[in-house]
Amino acid sequence: MATHSQTDINREKWQKTLSEGHLGKKYWRKLMRLLPGPPRCKACNNPFGGFGGHICRAIGFRPSKKNPRMCALCCEKMPKGGAEVETAILFADVRGSTELAERLGPEKFADALNQFYNTATEILISYDATVDKLIGDEVMAFFIPGFTGPNFKSAAIEAAQELLQKLGYDGSREPSLPVGIGIDSGIAFVGNVGGEEILDFTALGDPVNTAARIQAFAGPGQIFVGERAFSAVADQYPDVKPFTLTVKGKKDPLQVRSIPVTRIPG
Repeated sequence: MATHSQTDINREKWQKTLSEGHLGKKYWRKLMRLLPGPPRCKACNNPFGGFGGHICRAIGFRPSKKNPRMCALCCEKMPKGGAEVETAILFADVRGSTELAERLGPEKFADALNQFYNTATEILISYDATVDKLIGDEVMAFFIPGFTGPNFKSAAIEAAQELLQKLGYDGSREPSLPVGIGIDSGIAFVGNVGGEEILDFTALGDPVNTAARIQAFAGPGQIFVGERAFSAVADQYPDVKPFTLTVKGKKDPLQVRSIPVTRIPG
């Protein structure tokens, strides 16, 4: 009887985790529920607090650095490799950061960016995103079915709306920072990549590149969403018409929608 190679086994493990959640989720969650100590990992239910959390931390079930609502064994402690899975990608960028840094000075500019990082991270994690990178003046996050659930595309859009609301783009006050957001979705490679010593739990592929390109066109207070992600909320925004963007690296223009900052109804 044919046997799977370790690579195939790891790929299957990744595929199931990214698409459905932790392997053996039904039985593992029941077992973990017996241990006291909320809050718990959203994927495998292991406790982070109390006596149960103390036991689990001792065997490696610590909160993930990329989403403290997940444990490290469901994210960066998985084996090297990954799998292709449908993913929603979000980039949020501070527009005109060079001018802003010159106007504020180094220390105040760093304070402003830290406020942006903290706000973005808090909101994105509340929607069960994986905060992939904080790069200069930019935040990248991805949403996958196994962690975020089946509504991962709409979750990305709602997270973008709430972020811009918190920054003042709902009209309640003067916006605190000039932030624009780009979102796209599609099949990405998600997993741990890198060398033997340093692995990075990340998403790679066309939707990542496309979301980054779309974000580059979004002005302060704008959320530009590619058609693949917009399909998840199309019935809620029947009056939002598409427009085209010609972006670097794409042969054909992209169909994009501009989503209002107001929250998705329902």
